[in-house]
Amino acid sequence: MPATHAQPRRSNAQIALGVWGSLSWLDRLLSLFILIAMVLGVLIGEFAPQARERLAGTGAGTLQGVSAPLVVGLLVMMWPILTKVHYERFPQLLRSANLWAQITLSLLLNWLIAPLLMLALAEATLPDLPTYRTGIVLVGLARCIAMVMVWTNIAKGEPDMCAILVIVNSALQIVLYAPMAVLFIDVISNAQEHVHLEYSKTAIAVLIYLGIPLSAGVLTRFSMQRLLGTRRFDTHFLPYFGILSLVGLLYTILIIFASQSKHILRNLGPSFRTIVPLVLYFSIMWSATFAFIYALNRRASRNKGTGRAFASLPAPACVTWDYQAAVLQSFTAASNNFELAIAVAVAIYGADSDQALAATVGPLVEIPVLLLLTWLSLFFRARLNWGDGGGAVPRCSTMNQQGNVEKTAAENAEKECSSDEERPGDPAKSSAFAIVDGEKQ
Repeated sequence: MPATHAQPRRSNAQIALGVWGSLSWLDRLLSLFILIAMVLGVLIGEFAPQARERLAGTGAGTLQGVSAPLVVGLLVMMWPILTKVHYERFPQLLRSANLWAQITLSLLLNWLIAPLLMLALAEATLPDLPTYRTGIVLVGLARCIAMVMVWTNIAKGEPDMCAILVIVNSALQIVLYAPMAVLFIDVISNAQEHVHLEYSKTAIAVLIYLGIPLSAGVLTRFSMQRLLGTRRFDTHFLPYFGILSLVGLLYTILIIFASQSKHILRNLGPSFRTIVPLVLYFSIMWSATFAFIYALNRRASRNKGTGRAFASLPAPACVTWDYQAAVLQSFTAASNNFELAIAVAVAIYGADSDQALAATVGPLVEIPVLLLLTWLSLFFRARLNWGDGGGAVPRCSTMNQQGNVEKTAAENAEKECSSDEERPGDPAKSSAFAIVDGEKQ
């Protein structure tokens, strides 16, 4: 091994300043924008009752128990994010053993560990509030299909794999949400109000909040690429079109706070108590998952820097546990599909029920907490040793149908994962699938 000169270790303050400097001005001001939207929502709901009724669906109509304005906000929020996904790379991703390893871990985290953790926290922190506890359990069972794309994008995670995990979890949600809700609420919690869910309602909710923006994203991406060309699409269209996602996010937050302001203000005690299990859930799931992936990364790095968790696996079948995988798994496990939980709670218990209020508190807590965790992720990307200065462990090659090795453009500059040599990389562009086109790093 040739001698290397160790770079001076940066302080936490220097790393934090570096993370701040790497963010675009929109990302820097996102916390302020969200706070303003929350305050405006409460003011509108408290002092403009007619506007509150329209936002709550009384004057604007509803769709599957969710107000039409809220549905519009959710769809607008998701449309630009799903337009940025590189769908043309899906066939290659689906031939990668790395993807199937990520899917397996995600299923374990999302459909076994996360619901049990939320149930345990709800039982421990809300023993005397069974109705609010039911709403919290409904939130824990609803796996995220919307906001996780936002958090992964901000934290510089892996959006292509995130989109695939979202699609997989959405399909499972159609099948598993109803029976798991009955199991967790009626059987395990022994709630007095029994849950009666229909597969059709759950499937329709998933199709609305994922199917519509997904179809719009695919259509927009390929049609605009054909019209403008790939380069102009990445450099001219996406940077401006992406702002629409921020508008949709702020609009959604404003509507949620406005429509539930009176209920929240009149039930401050129980409302604040429901914050406790939610904060614990988001923090524990994110921290434990992130730490687990980092432990796998360190184990892989000790294995001669191959990026494989086990030395016995051949090179084409190796699995990478890098920063992008940590962001992908931690935010997927910690996020929840609050729109589905709200829709189910409203449909079963009513819009003014304690269960619906508890479900509504979910996004009010999730948004600021996970926004802070995106910043913490960027801090850990620079602070921790991920094997190449904060980027990704070199990815594995995949085999095409003729048995030839295929590589992405980013991988052509790296050696195959069987190489024993580690090289420093650019943290901003370390992932072969990271969205760097048309974005300011």
